[in-house]
Amino acid sequence: MAMRRLIKRALPFHKNVLSKKIYLQLAVLSCSLLLAVSNAIAAPDGISNKKQSSYELMSAENKAMQDDLTLNPAMFWVSEGESLWQTKSGTKNIACSGCHSSIKKSMRGVATQYPKMMKGKLQTLEGQINQCRIGAQGAQALAYESKELLSLTALIALQSKGMPITVNENPQNKEEFKKGRQWFNERMGQLNLSCAQCHEDRAGLKLGGSQIPQGHPNAYPIYRLEWQTLGSLQRRLRNCMSGVRAQQFEYGSPEMAQLELFLMWRARGMPLEAPGVRP
Repeated sequence: MAMRRLIKRALPFHKNVLSKKIYLQLAVLSCSLLLAVSNAIAAPDGISNKKQSSYELMSAENKAMQDDLTLNPAMFWVSEGESLWQTKSGTKNIACSGCHSSIKKSMRGVATQYPKMMKGKLQTLEGQINQCRIGAQGAQALAYESKELLSLTALIALQSKGMPITVNENPQNKEEFKKGRQWFNERMGQLNLSCAQCHEDRAGLKLGGSQIPQGHPNAYPIYRLEWQTLGSLQRRLRNCMSGVRAQQFEYGSPEMAQLELFLMWRARGMPLEAPGVRP
């Protein structure tokens, strides 16, 4: 009955214009098309049950650009981060190295743990860098997407390259995790789409000739060829929200941290690729 009502809405003029025979032929064709689309959406080529980095969807040339640090454009920001790590800042005139010494030892594995609860607050890696600047150095927080914050984030993330993401749900982050899951599954914007509808229900299908990725954040910050610069996960999330005509979450907002927490949990166990390269 539901299919019959759908066909009548799609072909409201059948009795006035079309013969009964032609109408029935069109009805059968409509049913076949609807079933084909439903089957395609329900069975996205069998990759939804296995975690897959969007690295696997890139061309061999782009993969080589990420893998070879001499070709990876993000290394320009890493080099800037190394300089900032040694630079004394703020009213306390302290450098990052003054507290943490060798970055290769002190920051190894750190990026795999964020976002995490710090003194009762959910903190992203960028947020923790700024918290250190304010509290330990007496310096001003760095602006989101600024060269300085991206450079320090990329430098710290590089120390965990190849290590598995270890973010987990626990009693401390339980409420934040719940909200992050809600943002991931909530329809938003004029297009009325959720993150899950694209990156879970339709992962593996084609959109505009490109395969829809599973949306794992294991390569951020990334150098995106489309941007011609390095960018954070929060920038990418805001791009997605803009794409569905939704109100974007603010950089550094609790909502961003909650969504990032859920996404990193969703990618748990995957190796960190940062700083990555994407088309």
